[in-house]
Amino acid sequence: MERDAWFFVGILVFIFLIWIATGGPTHPISFTGPTLAQPEELGGGTYLQFPRAPFTIGSPETRLLGSSNGAERPAAAPRYDSSFGPTSAYRNIVSLNDYISNADTVKEYVEINVSQNAGGPVNITGWTLASETTGNTEVIPRGTAVPILGVVNQTQNILLNPGDRAIVSSGQSPMGVSFRENKCTGYLNTFQNFYPALPQNCPTAAKELETFYGSRGSHDLACVDYMETVPRCRFPLGGKNDLSVTCKAFLTDYLNYNGCVNVHQGDADFAGNTWRIYLGRKTTSGKTKPMWRTSREVVQLFDERYKTVDEFSD
Repeated sequence: MERDAWFFVGILVFIFLIWIATGGPTHPISFTGPTLAQPEELGGGTYLQFPRAPFTIGSPETRLLGSSNGAERPAAAPRYDSSFGPTSAYRNIVSLNDYISNADTVKEYVEINVSQNAGGPVNITGWTLASETTGNTEVIPRGTAVPILGVVNQTQNILLNPGDRAIVSSGQSPMGVSFRENKCTGYLNTFQNFYPALPQNCPTAAKELETFYGSRGSHDLACVDYMETVPRCRFPLGGKNDLSVTCKAFLTDYLNYNGCVNVHQGDADFAGNTWRIYLGRKTTSGKTKPMWRTSREVVQLFDERYKTVDEFSD
């Protein structure tokens, strides 16, 4: 029995010597357990570690919702229920002013303003307006800086200069395109309804007569007297029967939107500081489809990278 005990002790000593020879307490295996690890990503603690599978479940590519080939192309603006979200570089440069939403959806709109300190034009085409409460989203379209009636107007990105604003209406444009207000757009109120109404800042009929009728005015007193009665930014429908042929031709050539643009487009004060933008929302029956709730609404504006520019609640 005593011999067996010494034999067992000898085996333990032999194993101890081998352990010392292979590194002993400094060997890496001394610090690793068979099943437990410390995951840095979990901030400490331990968990049971299983071997990783040598295969991938599903597609090896991971794509975000709305992306294509890994490119960032969200289908709609993200919604932030309780936080402002990733902040745009245009934060505090571009802001939402207010919105109007009521039973008459034709009058529904929201205002976007650019600070005087913007430092240059801001391209808002491709930005997204969103209702955080309903999930409605619309992308700001292109527009025409100087539209012409009776033609297909070419469009370009909408640039807001420092101090500019945009009135973004939910419905269809009465002109068929988004546009910038100018010295002559007041004439458009004659045949179409705009909300808010376009400013009436056209040159007066009497001033136009003085500028473009020339010396003939001194000999055509009936024309001069009549022009004094014509309201600003209004085409005198029908005119008067006792007007001369040249006076009637003047009315046709100058006292309308296209005629006004033709002679004033080069004026230093021609362009206004407000864009009229139309989102084109409509129902199947052709009526304007509401974008905003009438109360308890959260209006959000995202830039082209879907970073939050501004938001407000009502």
